[in-house]
Amino acid sequence: MTARPWWYALAPLVVLAAFVLAIFRLDALHWMGLDAPALERLGVEQIKISKSGFEVLVRNNGAEPLQLAQVMVDGAYWVFSSDHSGPIARLDTTRLSIDFPWGSGETHHLRFITSIGSTFDHTIEIALETPQPSTSVLARLAVLGILVGLLPIIVGMLFYPALQRLDQGLEFVLALTQGLLGYLFIDMGLEGLELAAAASPLLGGPVLVLIPLLVTIALLLLFNRRQNARTDGLRLAVLVALGVGAHNFGEGLAIGASFAANELAVGSVLVLGFALHNTTEGIALVAPIAKQRTRLLTLLALALLAGVPLVPGLWLGTFSSAPHWAAVFFGIGAGAVAEVIIELDRYIARQQFAGALSSRFSATSVAGYCTGAALIYGSSLAIPI
Repeated sequence: MTARPWWYALAPLVVLAAFVLAIFRLDALHWMGLDAPALERLGVEQIKISKSGFEVLVRNNGAEPLQLAQVMVDGAYWVFSSDHSGPIARLDTTRLSIDFPWGSGETHHLRFITSIGSTFDHTIEIALETPQPSTSVLARLAVLGILVGLLPIIVGMLFYPALQRLDQGLEFVLALTQGLLGYLFIDMGLEGLELAAAASPLLGGPVLVLIPLLVTIALLLLFNRRQNARTDGLRLAVLVALGVGAHNFGEGLAIGASFAANELAVGSVLVLGFALHNTTEGIALVAPIAKQRTRLLTLLALALLAGVPLVPGLWLGTFSSAPHWAAVFFGIGAGAVAEVIIELDRYIARQQFAGALSSRFSATSVAGYCTGAALIYGSSLAIPI
């Protein structure tokens, strides 16, 4: 008796499979006179510049295989080689090598021509040699990641003694933290959607961000519910550190991808901009523990958890940039930040029940929300990307 429901479910699946097979066999569009050549689409996912020329990773974003026939650089046909022989299949990639005497700091225009005459253009705005992985380069990127990610967070955490001495200020501080995290959630979501738009449309576009976001929220909520533990200030601070760390990893990906594409000038303004931005995140780390004593080693661990992820993000973005994977991670990061906001809201609700706070939409809370969002938005304006 227990096997019968499976047999009933199998019948519509068989009918569906037969229907799909019939559609392909009969070529229904051709039979109805609606058949037409497939539109070719080619996307440039990565360009590496060496002393000998350009190495371009392209992806077939069309419905049918396409064959690259010619490549033009600055209006002239140029010899190229490919690591893929024959047509490029749907969603497949190939790496093209173009020996070209490029000029440092100059702009170069590439045009890819298929066997049926379709053309796809891409511009290298500023030609600079792409960094190659080496111990010295990795070390310099790590130092930059610490300067941009970890140290500013530690500076923000120096507000901890001041927050401890606030009288009746817990409500404002927690609301300020929610404002900061709310901005990070929106920022990560929008950046992820921007990356998804740059990826192959066949991979799903916004779905690359939205599905990981929702799945991350659901999994974290399930995990925290199974912990069956009340969220105290320290545990909440750890969750905030995880959320901020996910955001900083995503920022590292973005910075590294800009390095790889030669679209970012590294200088004191960049370091200053991200320093101001991450300082506000340091305040968010210590806000949940503002009314309790915490050991110095614990504070340092929170800082490392939040700031260090920027370094591997920087490495990965610089040497292996892929917009679709970056979009997926931004969705995961946004989901992690959203779950932290939910946990923080639960913590605030318990504090209100205990009589420590007033309404979530009191004048003090609203002022905190607005101040937190304004602080992190104002700091982001100093970032020149």
